[in-house]
Amino acid sequence: MRTDLFDFELPAENIALRPASPRDSARLLVVQPGDVLRDQFIADLPKWLEPGDQLVVNDTKVISAQLKGRRIGRETEPKIEATLIKRLDGSRWQALVKPAKKLAPGDVVRFGNEGRVCLLGHLDAEVEAKGSDGEVTLSFSFHGPALDQAISDLGSPPLPPYIASKRTPDDQDTADYQTMFAVNEGAVAAPTAGLHFTPALETALRGHGVGLHRLTLHVGAGTFLPVKVDETSEHRMHAEWGCISAQTATALNAARANGGRIVAVGTTSMRLLESATADDGTIQPFSDETSIFITPGYRFRAVDILLTNFHLPRSTLFMLVSAFSGLDSMKQAYAHAIANGYRFYSYGDACLLFRAPA
Repeated sequence: MRTDLFDFELPAENIALRPASPRDSARLLVVQPGDVLRDQFIADLPKWLEPGDQLVVNDTKVISAQLKGRRIGRETEPKIEATLIKRLDGSRWQALVKPAKKLAPGDVVRFGNEGRVCLLGHLDAEVEAKGSDGEVTLSFSFHGPALDQAISDLGSPPLPPYIASKRTPDDQDTADYQTMFAVNEGAVAAPTAGLHFTPALETALRGHGVGLHRLTLHVGAGTFLPVKVDETSEHRMHAEWGCISAQTATALNAARANGGRIVAVGTTSMRLLESATADDGTIQPFSDETSIFITPGYRFRAVDILLTNFHLPRSTLFMLVSAFSGLDSMKQAYAHAIANGYRFYSYGDACLLFRAPA
């Protein structure tokens, strides 16, 4: 399909720079088959679900992947900013750096600043390889848990570019940009639909007879990348590591057999569930990378309902929701959201999507 079919105009004032407080006070646009739109709030979610339905949340935790330092070992020492995007092994990460033109293979970057040091006082990384669009491979001087601790000490959570470009990230973002489910470190972006949940909302859902299950998908920086090709078939999807336990798979399959619906909290949960589901609809245990790219025409096997934020024009995520609820329906829903002041992107409002009939 042509990527320009998924384009739309979004006024800058619709981009949320801070989350709603409390989190479940965010707005919720319910999109039902037949282009029925209803303006609600996240706290209203239980009334749109039925006893026996099963929510599936992503329990990944955003790491402090934004590092600042300087190149050392040459006559000048320019400042370098790095965003870790994918762990390669115990001491190596792929990263996006700027200014990339200041680095070459063999260069050493020293991360750290006065008053905030780790272990020996700094963290060094050698540029092992350099790719395109600012991507490099960094080989760090620490390994394993020691490296994880150093990154945690020196780094900060990487806010999406559409927020970081409009204001300076601060300490409040450290809390705001994690879900209440976050336990498994490894993401460089938050599974943002989960940001809307509070203990009170979870209690209300469970009291309504709705189950809640966890999976892990470590969200990568590729989630923010626009599709730059003219045809969706030419786009190369980024890979992310995920895990669904045998216990979770068994529980979801049993619930479906009893008539319960699977409700994916976020596109990350949906992508992993669909990756792990066989053609007959059976959800399998999963521990691997997935690069599934869902566009209109895809046959959904696992997910019946999707709770998700509002996404970027021409993004793989807007293509995914268009596949789930129909492109025309999603364009109509987004036009309604824009006209009625809904807040978009990571810190914004959400929509509850019911799967369009096949």
